[in-house]
Amino acid sequence: MKKKGIFSMLLVLFLLVAAACGNDKGEGDTKKDDDVVKEEGASGKLVIYTGRDESVVEKVVGMFNEKYPDIQVDNLTMGAQQILERVRGEKANPQADFWWGGTQSAMMVAADEDLLMPFKPSFDEAIAADYKDAEGRWYGEMLLPEVIMINSDVLTPETGPQDWDDLLKPEWKDKIVIRGVLASGTMRTIYSSMIYRQGADDPEKGYEWLKGLDANTKDYAQDPTNLYLKLVRQEGTVSLWNLQDILLQSKLNNQPFDYIYPKSGAPILVDAVGIVKDAKNEANAKLFYEFLFDPEVRAELAEELYQIPTRSDIAKEDMPDWYQDLDLKALDIDWEVMADKEAEWMEHWDSNIKGKGK
Repeated sequence: MKKKGIFSMLLVLFLLVAAACGNDKGEGDTKKDDDVVKEEGASGKLVIYTGRDESVVEKVVGMFNEKYPDIQVDNLTMGAQQILERVRGEKANPQADFWWGGTQSAMMVAADEDLLMPFKPSFDEAIAADYKDAEGRWYGEMLLPEVIMINSDVLTPETGPQDWDDLLKPEWKDKIVIRGVLASGTMRTIYSSMIYRQGADDPEKGYEWLKGLDANTKDYAQDPTNLYLKLVRQEGTVSLWNLQDILLQSKLNNQPFDYIYPKSGAPILVDAVGIVKDAKNEANAKLFYEFLFDPEVRAELAEELYQIPTRSDIAKEDMPDWYQDLDLKALDIDWEVMADKEAEWMEHWDSNIKGKGK
C-alpha cells in the first residue's frame, strides 16, 4: 500500500508537469504573454516634470490612469528651462522619471549633458529625423507654432500686428505684455528666433530688435497664469505665445484670446519628451511614453486639446477641422545653432536689454 501510494503521487506530479508544459506555444509566445501580464499588472509610481498646461496634464494623466489604475502619477509643473535646471541639479540622485514638455533646444542641451536615457520606442519610424534625437534620448511629441496672441475683446486677426516687425511700431507701445522670458522655454525660443532671423553670426542686429520690443512692452508676467490675467484685464492687448495654449484658453476656458499667424512665418517649436537617466521608475516611464504617442491618443488630444502631432502616420482626414485648415509656415531656423547660442543670447538680453528699452 505504501509503495502504491508513492507511485500514485508520482503519477499525479508527472501529469501536472506535463499539463503545464504541454501547450502549443513556443518560447517566444510564452515571453510575449509574460510581457502582457507584466504590463496589465503595472503598478508603482511615476514622477513627471512637465511644462504642460494644467488642463492638458489633468486630461492625459486621467486617460493614462484609466489604462493603468495601479500606477500613482505625481507631476510637478514648471517652465521648460526650470525643468532643465532641476534635472541637471538632481543628476546624482534623479527625482523625476519622465520629462514631459521641453523645447528642442532644452532637450538637445540635456542630451549633451547626459541627463536623458536612450530609448527606442515602438513608434520610432513614425517620427521624422528632425523631430527626434538620433540616439533616442528625446522625441518630439507635438509641434508648437509660436504666434502673436491678442485680446479678442479689443482686437481682431485683421486689426492686430500682422508680423513680427509690426510689434515695434509706435501704435503698440505699452500694449504688449510678455511672459517672463528666462524661465519659459516658449519665450526663450521666440526671443532667440528673433535674434536668429536678424543674423545669427552677428547678434547685435537681433539685440537691437529686442530693444525695440522691450520699449513697447508694458510688463513681464511671472508665469502663464499671470500673463492670461493681465491680458483679460487689458493691461496689455498683445503678447507672444504658442498656438496650442492660446486655443486651449480660448476654447476650453472661454478666455478672450485669439491669434495672428505671422505673415513671414513662425518658429515651429518641437515640443519633446524624454526619460530621465537613472529614473527610479523606468518601466512606468516607458509605459507613459508609449501611451502618449498612441495614434488614438494623439487624435483625441488634437480634437480636444488642439495638439499638432509629430507622428507622420496619422491620416489628415482623421484629424479635426481646425487642424486640416491650418497652414503652417515655418521660419527657416538651424535648431542646432539655436541650442548652442540660446543661453548666451538670453543672458545678454536679461543683463543688457530687459527693462532698458524705454
